[in-house]
Amino acid sequence: MDGLQGFWTEADVVGRAVALLLLAMSVGAWVLIFWKGWVLRRALADLQRGVDAFWNAPDRDAARQRLAALDREGVITPLAEAAFTRPAAGTLQTHGAIESQLTRRLRDALHAGLRHLGSGQVFLASVGATAPFVGLFGTVWGIYHALLGIADGGGLTIERVAGPVGEALVMTAAGLAVAIPAVLAYNVFGKWLGACEAELEGFAHDLREIALHDAG
Repeated sequence: MDGLQGFWTEADVVGRAVALLLLAMSVGAWVLIFWKGWVLRRALADLQRGVDAFWNAPDRDAARQRLAALDREGVITPLAEAAFTRPAAGTLQTHGAIESQLTRRLRDALHAGLRHLGSGQVFLASVGATAPFVGLFGTVWGIYHALLGIADGGGLTIERVAGPVGEALVMTAAGLAVAIPAVLAYNVFGKWLGACEAELEGFAHDLREIALHDAG
């Protein structure tokens, strides 16, 4: 804390801007981590319960009602709607073979759900990749600024260099502290997203088979 306080007191506009940028990246990453963790865990639970409830329903209407009640993130229900809802006649959606129409509708619904679940991953990856370099830039700039101040004061000694340089090095540690949680969260969420994608693709495939059977 003393190092950060000392760095902030001695820093110029550039140094303070770097510190504020790291703070903003950290706050944004942690907010996203808590939000995405909640969303993905809920989506995984809903996928397990929703798919089972769908297949155990006595008919399509009951299956849709069960999905609507269990699909809190809205990523399963659009697949069922895409499989069993026919587009309006006279539109381009009705052109082509039934198999192609069905595949396109299911693909669009699947991609929309995955985009929703995957939102924020780019930000976490960007924070994890850039925060260490932002912190390093803050350190380099802080050391440069400190050495200029020492040179202007004259009498360069190890005691006069150690304090300002040590305070500037705090920025490198801050950059790593911002990046590490973002990278870990990105990897964990990537695993959860893969599990969600596998479940959704399997459900879409089964829906396609049923819809084609009924159409035939």
